[in-house]
Amino acid sequence: MPSSNPKIRKCPRILLFGYNGANNTGSETRLISIIEDVRKVFGSEAIITVPTLNEVNLRRYLEEEEHLRIAPVPSIFFFALRRLVKRSDLTMLVEGSCFMDTWAGALLLSFLSASKYSEGYGVPMIAYAVDSGQLSDRWKSRVRREASKIDLLITRTKLSADRLRKWGVTAPIEVTDDTAFTFNAGSEEGTLKRLWPEARNVAGMAVVDFNIWPVVIRPFGRRRDCYRWPYYFSRSKKRRKASEELASNLAAEADRLVEKYDKHIALISMEAVDEHLARMVRERMKERDKAKVFSSNEYDAATMTRILRSLDLLVTSRYHAAVLSMAGGVPQVALGHDLRLRDLYQESGMRDEFFIPRRAEDAWERLRNIDDRLLSGRETIRERILLINAQHVEKAKRNVELLRKFALDNGLPVVE
Repeated sequence: MPSSNPKIRKCPRILLFGYNGANNTGSETRLISIIEDVRKVFGSEAIITVPTLNEVNLRRYLEEEEHLRIAPVPSIFFFALRRLVKRSDLTMLVEGSCFMDTWAGALLLSFLSASKYSEGYGVPMIAYAVDSGQLSDRWKSRVRREASKIDLLITRTKLSADRLRKWGVTAPIEVTDDTAFTFNAGSEEGTLKRLWPEARNVAGMAVVDFNIWPVVIRPFGRRRDCYRWPYYFSRSKKRRKASEELASNLAAEADRLVEKYDKHIALISMEAVDEHLARMVRERMKERDKAKVFSSNEYDAATMTRILRSLDLLVTSRYHAAVLSMAGGVPQVALGHDLRLRDLYQESGMRDEFFIPRRAEDAWERLRNIDDRLLSGRETIRERILLINAQHVEKAKRNVELLRKFALDNGLPVVE
């Protein structure tokens, strides 16, 4: 029903603040799904603004029109973000990797700043199906202070909500599931076959170079290590050696899958920065002619999702590769480097069987054993994954229900 509050505009202005424009498949699926949710609640005439550090990348999959605006912001974002929040009727935090400093302290700071500005200008704020994770002690008090200002905090796992409460966050918290579970990838069949005609029985590896994170702020550094000035990937001789070892171990398992099971290998780059490692893996393979890199630099979220759902097996270090593949019933194993994958697998009832901490001494032996098990019992495991996915989808549907209630509680106009 429309709001009776005369101060609220008929067409509310909604700010979707997150990690937009990074050629990141997971963030793309989240953003597209969240825009659909916003329009279900506020109607097609609601004015949606999406800030981005990389306007060119964002325009690859998001078309600006009268009621959808792309807002470029500089690397030093404070003034631009303050202005965007001030002009909005609702601020929504839409980045899944929200309350953690795994990737970059600056990213976390931007989310906390959005909370601070929203509270200062009296703009309602909702964190929409976000996550918490590893957090250094120096950030915990700041997260406690700023996250407590959020009017409604929706997390995508119970474990994430528990961590926030443990840190002392007092904002109301609801638990649902990730918006990517409701992403519509379209009905095109045979995407993988069309893109790779000679391939059959494809196993996928969604890789992450754990050794380049977090991004740090530096006045200068090597150009090849620059994410976007002044942000640089963490690099050292020791880290480069670890990246090479990671690539070699992944290549060895890829070769084994080719030789033992006659698989082709899809090396999947879910984010632009993953592509370098994916190509390193392929170059180290003996059977590299049976491997192909599929990168978010080249393919949009819908295409990447259809590729994921076509696999016989998935080895993943990417959270959203796990999430998006589930609708295809793809047997999967995680080589995890942060809490997001561990939490997903734990709440899906798969952690003990199919999650491997990347620093485990026997990680590669465990990976080989689990791959063998997944391939030998593929049909049984496929049915289990499909059931797990259905449960996640049902929980994710609550996001839009909570958004509608939040809008009504804050006097924002909604559609029937």
